[in-house]
Amino acid sequence: MNSTIGLTYRADKWWIQPVSVLLGLGVFVVYGTWAGMQGAHYYFEPYLSPFYSPLLYVKEGVLGGAPVSHAWLGTWPAWWPDFFLLPASPAIFILIFPASFRLTCYYYRKAYYRAFTWTPPACAVGPIKQKNYKGETGLLIFQNLHRFTLYFAIIFILILYYDAVLSFFYKGKFGVGVGSLILLINPTLLACYTFGCHSFRHLIGGGTDCFSCSHSSKMRYGAWKKVTFLNERHQLFAWMSLFGVGFADIYVRLVSMGIFHDFNTWGI
Repeated sequence: MNSTIGLTYRADKWWIQPVSVLLGLGVFVVYGTWAGMQGAHYYFEPYLSPFYSPLLYVKEGVLGGAPVSHAWLGTWPAWWPDFFLLPASPAIFILIFPASFRLTCYYYRKAYYRAFTWTPPACAVGPIKQKNYKGETGLLIFQNLHRFTLYFAIIFILILYYDAVLSFFYKGKFGVGVGSLILLINPTLLACYTFGCHSFRHLIGGGTDCFSCSHSSKMRYGAWKKVTFLNERHQLFAWMSLFGVGFADIYVRLVSMGIFHDFNTWGI
């Protein structure tokens, strides 16, 4: 087949999926970058935006910022260069870890290769003409970091669950708010996405030739089947968790800015 872009014998609307992915990922990247660089309106007691968790440093006097007591390492470091390209935002220190996990994810590789590079945009569809195109091999070393970024992703899930537990306590008093439920659902969706990851599935069942040969192998097989259930829905949870983390940040931001009122049992 001629490699002219879009040349195909397919009669279906094949372009809908890559265009939808382009718009979906594009909007999230633009919003996530903007929200992470704001350094403000990421906190409304007891809610902390997942874009800013774990909260390592806190800059005092920021609208919608968390109190210093909430920071792991205290006040904003004096050594931080104060200019536009590096704003004083706590998100700068941590967003690279979840971002690298998604960027190297097996599903997202296919998604952004097709949507952003159109090489090719879909099965049996002609790609953009490129000389010396090497597919994933040019980024193979970076892409293989996925198996290591997995561990950071798991740590972040635990931290976000900790934040979710804290969101049920306002000034030491237990209660429930809409924000509490949102912050609880967020790490749950992230867990379904992360533990359905191909690398985690291989970690559970890879290198095992016989699941029935020992008691430990049978237990491992049971865990592998559960992970496989999530793995078969990896694309679904990839998008649901992406929407979930973005929606959680938007919700906390709107409540912090006073645009939206959080319904809760504390009466705040």
